[in-house]
Amino acid sequence: METEVHYINRSGWLRAAVLGANDGILSTTSLAIGVAAASVTREPILLAAVAGLVAGALSMAAGEYVSVSSQSDVETADLKREKIALETLPEEELEELTDIYIQRGLNKELARQVAVELTAHDALEAHARDELGINEITQANPLTAAFASAISFIIGGLLPLLVAIFAPIKEMVFYQYGFSILFLALSGILAAKAGGSHTFKAVMRICIWGTFAMAMSALVGYLFGVQTA
Repeated sequence: METEVHYINRSGWLRAAVLGANDGILSTTSLAIGVAAASVTREPILLAAVAGLVAGALSMAAGEYVSVSSQSDVETADLKREKIALETLPEEELEELTDIYIQRGLNKELARQVAVELTAHDALEAHARDELGINEITQANPLTAAFASAISFIIGGLLPLLVAIFAPIKEMVFYQYGFSILFLALSGILAAKAGGSHTFKAVMRICIWGTFAMAMSALVGYLFGVQTA
């Protein structure tokens, strides 16, 4: 009998990696497009791409670390309160766990039996999982999330930087857009495969929003270039 393949255990690092890669591609490309639309030389485009790459990677890492750390702090505080409640009000907590299982479809006797046995095995784990929704799969590690975000942002941002280095200046905006859509589509496909989700929806979602973001950046660049010409 084949074992079912589940993807939820990848959700923590996958979310950070996908977000980082897509943001690296999109934000770096948008910067390059905006500057390219207002510039006739390569140097400002390269400077914008490099600055965006460095600042974006550090910002993504810091933001992901703070966000996941805050989530971890909340979970830790909830677990601490639950531990105190189990020590001071064990019968009330047992009834609470029983009610949870009744609401999930068990009859009262079976729900009580399950609650008693799980409490005897590991009361805090049972309440963390079934009352608070906290378990080892959904808990994200701040350092892992920050590292995944930074590395994936750098990988994503290097692609438009290479385009800025080698693409013709006159057609830079079009090259940046074309390659960015290609990169975003590949990122969407990889993310969908890794997460076991629908590929077409993932690709269309990121490409549509990516096109909108780059179009707005190009518009700003063209308006700025016209005003300063």
